[in-house]
Amino acid sequence: MEPSLEHEVADGIATVVIRHPAKRNAMTPGMWRALPPLLTRLAADPAVRALVLTGDGDTFCAGADIGSLSATYEETTGIALPAEEALAAFPKPTLAAVRGYCVGGGCQLAAACDLRFAEEGAHFGITPAKLGIVYAPGSTRRLVELVGPATAKFLLFSGELIDTERALRTGLVDEVLPAGGLDKRVAEFTRVLVSRSQLTQTAVKEFAAGPVEPDRVAYWQEQARHSKEAAEGIAAFFERRPPRFRWTPPAE
Repeated sequence: MEPSLEHEVADGIATVVIRHPAKRNAMTPGMWRALPPLLTRLAADPAVRALVLTGDGDTFCAGADIGSLSATYEETTGIALPAEEALAAFPKPTLAAVRGYCVGGGCQLAAACDLRFAEEGAHFGITPAKLGIVYAPGSTRRLVELVGPATAKFLLFSGELIDTERALRTGLVDEVLPAGGLDKRVAEFTRVLVSRSQLTQTAVKEFAAGPVEPDRVAYWQEQARHSKEAAEGIAAFFERRPPRFRWTPPAE
């Protein structure tokens, strides 16, 4: 089976599957390059309300397929960055559903998602120190913000793998599910995401990404005033019914 990124959209959820079973779903150069334009298309699709990134079979992603890379420093260090940044910038909620190994560039992709759910038995590691690679500043900061400086240094200095118990304790994952329970929990949680206000979710993603300029604060206040999302949410609360949120991102 040729390495590929497969995707489908159903019930508001885009699911992207990393598929390279011969190499534990390691990412080839072609796969790294294919991810940003795929994410751009999915972000622009009004049918997509959230995105799940996962791996084929019993492994999330073992990182970059080193055997398919040239030995140049530029290719080895830079090929994953556009994919990571495109995933981090995806305007709708993103969730990494992790089984098995989530290592190197795979962990880099998982960390770029908003949330990470893992099945018991998964292992996480970031391995630039094993290859003599300088980990990118943006990737390092993202990891530090996620797990704190001490755990980030442990992972990056050593390249050692950690289990789901430690990943949960340090904040690298948000939930750990028993064997066989990951798909059900992801499906349940993504249904919750789809039922919530896109206005809230989109604004939160922008605010959480870093400093927000006053004009952007004013923009979101204006969106809130005209969207009637709050009125619908309050009415649904008093009427004891599910809210019907209708705000969608304005066309660029």
